[in-house]
Amino acid sequence: MNRIWNSIVGKLWATILLLVSFVLFIVTALLLEFFDNFHTRQAEETIAREAKTVGSVIIDHENESAMKLVVNDILNNGTQAMVVGEDGQVDYSFHDGVTNVQSIEEKILSDKLFSERQDGNSSKQMILPSLSQKDVSERYIVSSTPLPDEGDGYVVLYQSFEAIHDTTKWTTHIVLLSAFIAFILTTFFAFFLSTRITRPLRQMKEAAFELSKGNFDTRIPVKQNDEIGQLSTAFNQMGRQLKYNVELIKQDKEQLSSILTSMTDAVITFNRDNTILLSNPQAEKVLQKWSFINQESKELLPPEIIHMLEHAVMFAEEVDAELELGKRFFVVKISPLYSKNSIRGAVAVLRDMTEQHQLDKLRSDFIANVSHELRTPISMLQGYSEAILDGVPETAEENHEMVRIIHDESQRMGRLVTDLLDLARMESGHMRLYRSEMAVVPFLERMRNKFMQVAKDANVHLEVEPNGSEMLHLQADEDRIEQVFTNLIDNAIRHTPDGGRVKLSVEKYPKSVAISVIDTGSGIPEADLPFVFERFYKADKARTRGKSGTGLGLAIAKNIAESHGGSISARRGDKEGTIFTCVLPLE
Repeated sequence: MNRIWNSIVGKLWATILLLVSFVLFIVTALLLEFFDNFHTRQAEETIAREAKTVGSVIIDHENESAMKLVVNDILNNGTQAMVVGEDGQVDYSFHDGVTNVQSIEEKILSDKLFSERQDGNSSKQMILPSLSQKDVSERYIVSSTPLPDEGDGYVVLYQSFEAIHDTTKWTTHIVLLSAFIAFILTTFFAFFLSTRITRPLRQMKEAAFELSKGNFDTRIPVKQNDEIGQLSTAFNQMGRQLKYNVELIKQDKEQLSSILTSMTDAVITFNRDNTILLSNPQAEKVLQKWSFINQESKELLPPEIIHMLEHAVMFAEEVDAELELGKRFFVVKISPLYSKNSIRGAVAVLRDMTEQHQLDKLRSDFIANVSHELRTPISMLQGYSEAILDGVPETAEENHEMVRIIHDESQRMGRLVTDLLDLARMESGHMRLYRSEMAVVPFLERMRNKFMQVAKDANVHLEVEPNGSEMLHLQADEDRIEQVFTNLIDNAIRHTPDGGRVKLSVEKYPKSVAISVIDTGSGIPEADLPFVFERFYKADKARTRGKSGTGLGLAIAKNIAESHGGSISARRGDKEGTIFTCVLPLE
């Protein structure tokens, strides 16, 4: 029941019923009042006519018995009559089963309206004793008319309102029955009308709930051409438009998300209170690293960025700066975000410039190293050549020695330039590899034989440890691989003390082979291991220039290994020395 009253069907139905009930009540009350007055007037007119008729009958009929019969026929049921003579006494009385005749007649005759002579008809409503019950009074209509003989006699007719009510009772029943039937029909048609109106509204409600759940394919059947049908059509159009707009927003959101995710820069969107609204994965990594490094700080953001945010929001202008966050360098640019005419936040873009700084440092170091490496041989070439030109050498032996030094330094410069060209060609991808089948263990045996005499001169034991890989073969450029291990073995022998040992070891894996050069020297310090493959980097700062190379051998070896799809690494030995490992793919 509560569900009906809370629905629009119940409310519309109740409203129509109340309105129609109120109208029916007013109309019924007015009709009943009208019919009551109408029947009262009709009764007064009828009694007046009957009074005249009775007077005429009394004058025209000399036979009293016939006259009484005619008068009784004239009088309606419930109408009583009496004829008053000139002396004011009742000459004739026409009553049918009346018990209080004398009291009624005395009451009427005592009334001033009927006790005096009247020139015409007179009517009045009076309270008289009941016709059938003692000590009970009723309301009557009393009408009088003079007799036609122009004497003082007159005829009085009176009728109880009970008779009039009996006449109007049937009319009242008809009116009330009509009102009840109208109420029932109104109830039925009101419920039918409200149901017809509210059915499409309920369908719209259910469709609206489906739209709120994201089901934009919901449609309402249009079965009418009225306002409700037009509303259904508009609702369907709204659903289609919503679906189109949501798809556009979804596409834009996915596109924006893809752009943010694929960006190498870190992007963070902030609210006015510096809370993070949106960030891409790169930004999350930056914030995680900063939080890990600054675990004692309660702030989620570096104070420098917070200061830049406050400045951008307060002064509504872009701010950019280069900051060092957690030993990394970032270029930070913050721009305010607007919502109409007010600033709702800011967006920050952080570009990691650490690699750029390292490249700049490497570039400057490279120039400095090349200049340093070339300065000494050029100085020596210049000095000795000037000495020869000035005739400084006094003997042929001194002159020959100076020419030899100039020749050695020129060769050193040639090797340096050649290595630089080779390294540049490798890094640019222009190095061509001539791959062929290469037996690993025989290759290492050949490398051992190549450096056997050098090892004996340095009092270093050089050996090969195949580890069961005698039948192992690779597809590689053997000359380039020889260049790699020539550099590794030469470095190992030169940095291993007398009585030391250098071992060439082979380890086979499912998809690769690892060839290691292990020495028992002093080893490279841990701090220098990450940089040993950089150009011109020399871990042994005390090495003399005569014994050292160009500083490019390991960088060239790394490029050759990577060109073959492999890698090269260095680590300290378990107890002593250094282990260089070159990993090459089997396929």
